[in-house]
Amino acid sequence: MMGDPSSRFGITTTFDGLEAVLTLSGRVEHGAAFILGAALDTAINRHPASMVFDLSKLDFIGVSGMLAVANAEERLTEIGTRLTIRSPSELVNRLLSMMDVAEMSRLLDGASSDGEHGPVVASDPREVDGALRQIVELARALVEAADGVSVSLLRDGRLTTVAASDQTIMEMDTNQYETGEGPCIDASVQGRSFHTYALASESRWPAFTPRALQLGISAIFSSPLRAGNVPVGALNMYARRPLTFGAKDQAAAAAFAKSASAIVSEANAVVSDAETAARYQEALASRRIINLATGVLMERDGIDADAAFADLLRLSRSHGERLRVQADATVRSARHSASGAEPRLHT
Repeated sequence: MMGDPSSRFGITTTFDGLEAVLTLSGRVEHGAAFILGAALDTAINRHPASMVFDLSKLDFIGVSGMLAVANAEERLTEIGTRLTIRSPSELVNRLLSMMDVAEMSRLLDGASSDGEHGPVVASDPREVDGALRQIVELARALVEAADGVSVSLLRDGRLTTVAASDQTIMEMDTNQYETGEGPCIDASVQGRSFHTYALASESRWPAFTPRALQLGISAIFSSPLRAGNVPVGALNMYARRPLTFGAKDQAAAAAFAKSASAIVSEANAVVSDAETAARYQEALASRRIINLATGVLMERDGIDADAAFADLLRLSRSHGERLRVQADATVRSARHSASGAEPRLHT
């Protein structure tokens, strides 16, 4: 059928004694995964002593195809059949290597005895984005608690979403970029994980949280991505139910984030140098402190956000200070007052 992805996929099965050899070609995606699954079932039912996947002619394998392979490997292990993956292309090798969470990498030819097998990483930014999309698909498929997944990446001095499981998740990321706050932003800047169990009772991100709730999201877990030692993005998991993402889910998120970090680090596709990332982090930090200072003035003087920001700007100009410096002084002054200490800077 014209346009049917399965029409670009081929599979042949041959038996050489007690060994079954499955040769795949084209692309395994969408409906082709069902064809692959059926062929695997037929071969497994003959109880071969060993099975070989010849991937030398395979161009691409999607999440559904990789899960079919993973399920087949479980069945083969149960009946004592050894599975080997032979001659994958660089792209397919990289995609299969992402299945570390499902222990797929140990199947590859040439893997060390302890099961370690480093991912093959692309240098083309388009391939990098494709690999990150695969990670998003895998995370969405394998982490049961996640209703949506995305990858945010620092490029050209700003965060952008390079992969998202659906439009709602894309909007969730965008809302964080627009407000300058949220777990995705904090994980990308601070280089550590951020978890909100229940957004309805969250107070850390007052501008972002109402937008998230309006989109029906109740829980978020963001894991940082790193290029070397520099935080450059985040892998974000979203859930519609509160009190999700337990220890097992967080461990899986960390594994996927580690794979994504390896891709962006080796490809050098995110930042030109650490200075760019540092400037970006400083800008976000400034925005957060300015938002805090604005909130302080709103509460103290009973005014709206626009009036509070105008007052903060006026104070900055009258004191001859940068807006960030005045905002920091305003917040510190409020904290001193709340603790009963004498304010150290006038407002």
